Amino acid sequence: MKYSYVVENFLRYLESIDRSLETIIGYKKELGYFGDYLMDKYSIEKDIHEISLEDLEEYMYLIKLKGKMSSTRNRVIYIFRSLYNYAYRREICYKQLPLFIEPIKVKQNERFFLSEKQVEELFNNIDKPLLKAAIQTIFYTGMRVSELINLQVGDLDMNSRLLYIVNGKGKKDRIIPISQKLYIIIKDYMENIRPDIESNNLFCTKKSGSLSSQYINAALKRAQEPLGLKQRVSAHILRHSFASSLIKANVPLPYLQKLLGHADLRVTSVYIHQNIDELRGAIELL
Repeated sequence: MKYSYVVENFLRYLESIDRSLETIIGYKKELGYFGDYLMDKYSIEKDIHEISLEDLEEYMYLIKLKGKMSSTRNRVIYIFRSLYNYAYRREICYKQLPLFIEPIKVKQNERFFLSEKQVEELFNNIDKPLLKAAIQTIFYTGMRVSELINLQVGDLDMNSRLLYIVNGKGKKDRIIPISQKLYIIIKDYMENIRPDIESNNLFCTKKSGSLSSQYINAALKRAQEPLGLKQRVSAHILRHSFASSLIKANVPLPYLQKLLGHADLRVTSVYIHQNIDELRGAIELL
């Protein structure tokens, strides 16, 4: 069966088991890149069982040369494994080739966080009130940018000071308490900033009635320039920074897991490793 046909069926399968639209789009993009690589290499479309381990390893080396981070390359390996597992269970392909690709060790310096001072300086460099409120909401809740742009007015309960995340990653719902700082920000946004238009989106422009992740990340790129940071700041970096700040404040890991919407506590535990120097300092006090 042709590779592209297997990928098409695999993506439909992901949709049928309620994987998030964000996940499906990400898988489609990465598997499409690999399909393009195969076409460039062989000039004909390959059946999935004709793809060799050498093809996969060469592709992994190619994306390394293109500067893809270890964490990104590990995600590509995971996507390959998911595709081949799907094909194996349906007796389309009997070779689980991605299992032979070793996971890549992620360097700690790839996990980039902003300090609280840097976050405040970043906020001060955002001149558009709508974008500033949206970006502050990401930091003070740790939500994903996809969750922010999908927030509806009805998901906000100012009386109980709660935000309801509906259909988050993995189609999971969760509740995020609104801190005093964020309460003041959102109250000002709703009363003085949010455009008076018929849109159910909580954060929206007057022109489109919505907000895009590209618009938010472009604003962050402009705001970080005066800070002289080497690594680009994205909405996802703000989510990481939120998690790192709570770890430094000794928030228990299960609480952080619930706030971030992680299904696996091991994913949340990554943020502990970033503060290893502080832990070393603490142990020296014994």
